[in-house]
Order: sequence, then structure tokens, then C-alpha cells
Amino acid sequence: MIDAVLKQIDANREASVAGLKELLKIPSVSTKPEHKDDLRRCAAWIADKLNAMGLKAQVKATGGHPAVVAKNEHKAGRPTILFYGHYDVQPPEPMDKWLTPPFEPTIRDGAIYARGAVDDKGQVWAHLQAIAAWQNNGGLPVNLTLLIEGEEEIGSDNLERFVRDNRDFLKADVALISDTNQYARGLPAITYGLRGLVYNEVFITGADHDTHSGLYGGAIPNPANILCTLLGSLHDADQKVTVPGFYDDVIPLSQAEREAWAKLPFDEAQFLHELKLGGPMGEKGYTAIERSWARPTCDINGLTSGYQGHGAKTIIPSTASAKVSMRLVPNQDPVKIVESFERMLRERCPKGVKIEFARHGLSAPVLVSREGKAMQLATEAVHDGFGKTPTLIRSGGSIPVVGLIKSTLGIDTLLVGFGLPDDRVHSPNEKFDLDALHAGTRTAAALYGKLLHMKS
Repeated sequence: MIDAVLKQIDANREASVAGLKELLKIPSVSTKPEHKDDLRRCAAWIADKLNAMGLKAQVKATGGHPAVVAKNEHKAGRPTILFYGHYDVQPPEPMDKWLTPPFEPTIRDGAIYARGAVDDKGQVWAHLQAIAAWQNNGGLPVNLTLLIEGEEEIGSDNLERFVRDNRDFLKADVALISDTNQYARGLPAITYGLRGLVYNEVFITGADHDTHSGLYGGAIPNPANILCTLLGSLHDADQKVTVPGFYDDVIPLSQAEREAWAKLPFDEAQFLHELKLGGPMGEKGYTAIERSWARPTCDINGLTSGYQGHGAKTIIPSTASAKVSMRLVPNQDPVKIVESFERMLRERCPKGVKIEFARHGLSAPVLVSREGKAMQLATEAVHDGFGKTPTLIRSGGSIPVVGLIKSTLGIDTLLVGFGLPDDRVHSPNEKFDLDALHAGTRTAAALYGKLLHMKS
């Protein structure tokens, strides 16, 4: 049966790209209120496609942007797979950096360019095309449940409640997500580790209005100066994070992992050259790959204070703020880390100003076993789809739903992604390589066939 399924996928390659173009034209930007109707339209579009395949799909309210849920006919004795994806996308700005409009998908140099091309519409579409091929050739061999949400790019605020409220509907033996990358072109990968995330915003308030820096400078606290001092204390000379207890629960890298990663084709000089950087920087004692995949970090993501217009304006700003993210690794606890971060800054902040915090997201790091039947079958499926055995990697990014699935449904997640590292996720000119789309569709089809045997 799988031969017929793969043959159909190969024959439908051009039609698959045409369908993806339709999906990418919908500007489902979840962070912008003006796109609320576009998100509903996108959810309905996906549900209609799934219903046309013979699945039972619904658009469900979540308290925010809707989610699409669907099932094929579930039969006793077969394993149940939960597929998760998201149809919402990042804002396209800055618009002037796009070579072609972000919601007018364009093919060039063997890739499709559009916002959401690889994150995550294109990868979701690969699975939908695989499902359609199975349905046209006798039906899916496994019980499949799909959850495709519309708030991933804004923190999935309503997802935890939705999953808990629909725990029985979403019950499965293993989860499957395609929202990660291959290691490199020609080197497919399965991801077994993700970093977690703490996203915090800190606000410093001094006087009740901006003041003249000549008349008041030196006599009153400057929130911008204070904020810079606080942020500057977050790292020591070896680029280690100084938040108390930050490293207490970190699982050290195994020697086997370090040796395996050292063999990967990674050219640090080329990596830096592509980013127009003159040299590396990071925690002492670790390679670039180790730092980005398996070491925790603390980074300033944004700074706001004072006069930002043309020319000079000599003021002491009344307020200053910064957005700070911390990427966590197993077994760091996001709650413990954010509380320690806030406590440290409170203690170091001068008494003459007010310090406040806002939390914009907490997610736990993930590490799944590289052993086991499901991982073995996924490895075989990637080989069938791409023609090469995948390497096992970690990712420096975060996918909060993986931890949610584990804590709420009690199941592990297979992270089988098809993107390439240069796909410019979240940036202008986001793309999805068409060969990767096709190989990913074949992989998804092979995976549904392989996972039939996960309990044997």
C-alpha cells in the first residue's frame, strides 16, 4: 500500500505546491487584531480540506483564535497518533525587506517564498497531503487525531486549557510535530531535545515625567542608567548567567553527545561569516553547537527608554524597560528561574525607583529518549522519504506544546521536521525548499505507515 501512496505523492507534486499557495495567501497573523477574520478563514479552509479527505474535522473555539481538530475512523487495536501543528504566522514586517509580497507566494530558486512557508503552514501541508494520499489508497492505517491551532506565534495562551478540556478527545499513544528543521541540506534530522523559555519584561520608573538633564542630572535617578546596570550584571566575564541557582538543575552534556555533535558538518568560520560577524561569543568551554542546543542562555530582546527621534533632546527619561528571554535546558524549572531572576533584580535595584515585571511566557525544556520503537520507526520513515538516514539533533528553539502534551496527555512527541536552517523563519523572505516539501510529504506518509507497528 505504501508504494501506491508514495507514487500518488510523486505524481501530485505540482498540485501540492498549488494547494500550498492557496493556504499561504491567507494572512493569518495571530498577533494583529485586524487579522482576526483571516485566522477564522484559515481555520475553516484547513477543516474543509480535511473533511474532503474523509476525516471528521471541526473548527473549535478556544477563547482566542480557533483550533482545528479532526479524526479519521478510529479502529480498535491500532495505535493512535496525535498530530499537532499551527496555522498562524508571524507578522511580516519589515515589509521593505521582502523581495516579493509576503502573502503572494512566489516560486524562485527551487523554493516557495511567503510568510508561513515553513513555519508552520508548509510543514502542516506536507502532512495533509500525506493523509490525502493514504485516504485515496484504502485509508490511513493508524488512528489519527489532528490538532492545528491558531495561537502558537503568540504563546498559545488558550492551548493548555483547551488540551485539558479535551483530554479524552486528544488521547493518543504518541504525538507528532513537524515544526523543526533538517540539520542541513542533504542531511535530514529528528530532533530529540528542545530548550524551554522564560520571557520577562522589566520596567524601571523614576520621576513622574521626563526631566531636563542639565537641571536634574546627577540629582535624581536615571531609569535608563539603572536598567543598563542591572542588565549588565546578568553575565560574568565568561558569559555565564549570574541569576542565582540558574545552573543548579542543568543536566550536563554527555560525552557521547559531544563526540557525535563534533562530527557534524559545521564550519564555525562560515557560520560567523554568513552573519557578518568578526568572531564568536558565548559561554566559555563550549562549542557553538553545544551553546545553542544544550546550554541555557539569557538575552535582551528589546530596550525602550528616552528620546528616539531625530537629533538631540537632553532629558532624563522617567521610564525604561527591557524584554529579556532565557532559554532553558533540561531540567531547569521555568518558574524557579523567573522567580530568581525577578528577585535578583529587585535586590540590586536602587530604592529611589520603582521596578516592576511582566511575564510573557514560560515553557519547560524537553528531552526525549533516542531509543524506543517510535524513534526507530521515525528514523526508518525519514530514510524512506529523504533517501538518507537522519541524524539525531537537539534544537535551541522552544515548542511549548511538547511539554504540555507530556504533562497533560502523558505521551512523548516525535519531532520530525523538514525545514532548512536558512529558511529565514520569522524574518523577511521566509521560504520552504520545494524538494524538502516533497521529501517531507513522503516522510509523513511513510511515518503513518510505520507507526502502525509501534506496539509490535
